[in-house]
Amino acid sequence: MAEKDKMMSRLVLGTAQIGMPYGIANKSGKPDFSTALSIVQAAWENGITEFDTAQAYGDSEQILGRIFTELGVVQKARVTTKLKLPAGWGGNPLYLSVEESLERLNISRLECLLLHREDMLDELDDGFRGSLQTIMQLGYVRHLGVSVYSPERAIQALGYDLFDVIQIPASILDRRFHHAGVFKLAEECNRHVYIRSAFLQGLVLMNGEDVPDKMASVKPVLERLDHLALQYRLSRQAIALLYLKDRFAHTKVIFGAEAPEQVLQNVQYWQLKTPTGLLLEVDDAFQELDENILNPAMWYH
Repeated sequence: MAEKDKMMSRLVLGTAQIGMPYGIANKSGKPDFSTALSIVQAAWENGITEFDTAQAYGDSEQILGRIFTELGVVQKARVTTKLKLPAGWGGNPLYLSVEESLERLNISRLECLLLHREDMLDELDDGFRGSLQTIMQLGYVRHLGVSVYSPERAIQALGYDLFDVIQIPASILDRRFHHAGVFKLAEECNRHVYIRSAFLQGLVLMNGEDVPDKMASVKPVLERLDHLALQYRLSRQAIALLYLKDRFAHTKVIFGAEAPEQVLQNVQYWQLKTPTGLLLEVDDAFQELDENILNPAMWYH
């Protein structure tokens, strides 16, 4: 694989935005189908062939399936979706739920099926484990994994032979998993790591005046980020992507977009050479932040 192709293969398009309004910085809402098509097409034409979605992301799966058909990439697109357990699940065949996802996506096999919530690990009894193994045996998925919010749960997930993928949040502001040794452990266990929340659901890119009052403590952090951006003559967005690309070089990085122009911007920044000294300066500039800032699940309580 050519070096550029290898580098681009690490980028994954997150598609929560095309299925529902998503992100603290989202002001435009859910895009129409034409815009969603343009977003996916821009990604595909720039070497991004992997997509992240979930059964709980509104109609994201169905829209993706329509787009794959229109673009003629049904046989080539690689998709990760996240499993939403049916209400009152008690051992019912989970493969039926996965079949429905495959039908909506118009593909024959998932690249990866993730447990959508880390607390689903608590339900991983013999019946649940057996159902997941059945899904693998049927050839519906290539990989199984878990999407987590906490380093403790990531370490727990890495202890299961059943899973070879973890999806975690990480960014220039959120380095909890690095400090906890999750990346090192994943590499030692030969597991795949997908990074989400590269921009902390848009918080990294927000103007200070748009930050909610209850999250005011992040404003000085954004000011420090602006100082770095001025110093290196890069945008916040570029710094955020370049940091993840080079600090965690063995991972894949998920990003979302509300317009095709954002896809093209991210692709452009991803291909830049990281300035000497940037990684260390970022490490020094942003110490551990409060959980209320780093965990989007806490923003709306």
